[in-house]
Amino acid sequence: MTTDTAIHFASDNYASVHPEVAAAMLGADGGHEPAYGADAATAAFDEAIVEAFGARAVGFPVFNGTGANVTSLLALSPRWGGGVVASEHAHIHNDEGGAPEKVGGLKVLELPAPDGRLIPAQLDRYAGDLGDEHRAQPLVLSLTQSTEVGTVYSVEEITALVDAAHSRGMKVHVDGARIANAAAALGVSLKEACGGADVLSFGGTKNGAMLGEAVVVLNPELADSLGHDVPYIRKQTMQLGSKMRYVSAQLTALLTSTDEAGDPLWLRNARHANAMAMRVRDGLEALALPGLRFTQATQANAVFVEMPRALAAQVREDYRFYDWKPGRSEEMVEVRLMCAWDTTAKDVDAFCATVAARIEG
Repeated sequence: MTTDTAIHFASDNYASVHPEVAAAMLGADGGHEPAYGADAATAAFDEAIVEAFGARAVGFPVFNGTGANVTSLLALSPRWGGGVVASEHAHIHNDEGGAPEKVGGLKVLELPAPDGRLIPAQLDRYAGDLGDEHRAQPLVLSLTQSTEVGTVYSVEEITALVDAAHSRGMKVHVDGARIANAAAALGVSLKEACGGADVLSFGGTKNGAMLGEAVVVLNPELADSLGHDVPYIRKQTMQLGSKMRYVSAQLTALLTSTDEAGDPLWLRNARHANAMAMRVRDGLEALALPGLRFTQATQANAVFVEMPRALAAQVREDYRFYDWKPGRSEEMVEVRLMCAWDTTAKDVDAFCATVAARIEG
């Protein structure tokens, strides 16, 4: 397997730091600034959050996505509650090392979601447990936008889910590790892509940042209470950075650094990554490989496709990507191909040409 600096398709986490983000970090460097967020860069971040999410929105920079999710879920969960409803694919359920359970004392209550998306009627599966002292109280619904399988909730779909949860006495968290990709795909703002949710884990790392996410309180009615609680939770979950200015500067750059057309960096990066994923899909479809089957809609920056295991192994001699799950037979495997802000058309075409060459070989 190659280990050079070639573009791979394993994860958007593989991508380098966007130059505008790197410049923002350098701009925050030099001299002394008060620690723990009492600095000029974090003040600018606070203003950027208000501009992007509304006058009462409050943001709290953290180190990583797991930290943002656990902090958000703890803020929304009373100590006696503990139940978080999520899809079977949810990152908090499968890919965070049990952190919600171990660190947060929470219980993830999964629901089936073949295409990554839940529907309002599914909430009834756990809503009946409300008031039953023998059950973990399902007081939080956690949605991922865009989903772990590359699909996107429409504004109408996610709004309906949020409304259904609220009507059942639940609060709503959005895991927005790729919220930028969802908003770009939908052609809406970051706030609109959340559909009226209460708290967002705003992702930066997968969209051009070096490190850093943020917990964003979206619901104005919760701004005061959670604005008070989150700082303590963030500290207790080891997500409070002393030199916060360097995280804040990155997120502010994503939200406010614009091009000549006025498009912010988060949108430019996400729109490009989405377009490259569609180019991957189009390129693979053009090969007309017998047995090749796309297993999910390509709506954001991920392509899910089933192919022969032998072919996948051969292509991995040049590119990294992950197996997602077994295919329909032992000879087949479903793989995930991710595109990032720095994936180019040339990279995609070279990948598809490699797949074609391996088929012919």
